Amino acid sequence: MAFASFLGRVLFASVFILSAYQEFNEFGVDGGPAAKALRPKFDAFTDRVHSQVGFQLPAIDTKILIAGAIALKGLGGVLFIFGSSFGAFLLLLHQLIATPIHYDFYNYDSEDKEFTQLFIKFTQDSHFLLHIFMN
Repeated sequence: MAFASFLGRVLFASVFILSAYQEFNEFGVDGGPAAKALRPKFDAFTDRVHSQVGFQLPAIDTKILIAGAIALKGLGGVLFIFGSSFGAFLLLLHQLIATPIHYDFYNYDSEDKEFTQLFIKFTQDSHFLLHIFMN
């Protein structure tokens, strides 16, 4: 049974580790394609937070966000493989930060096709995380 648990942790963490490895290889001087894709979504997220909460998030370079994501996914994935609850916490932290930015359904009207698609992905990702980390 211990081997099955270890294998499950390896398979789960491999998604995060391979993603971090790919982002690291493509990073370059400007953060790579991940930074280019994240910038407009992050700007929309910060504008939304400011308009809804009244709190202005500090200006953060997208390269730093991507580097942080790489670190959280890589370190968290490796620690999670070896059964560390801190590794699970790092992966959960990454997902808690990244999910509302990547799936920005709140920027669309509820009748839009994009709203439905993004909201479904958001809820699936959130449900999956709760299931994995609560068990």
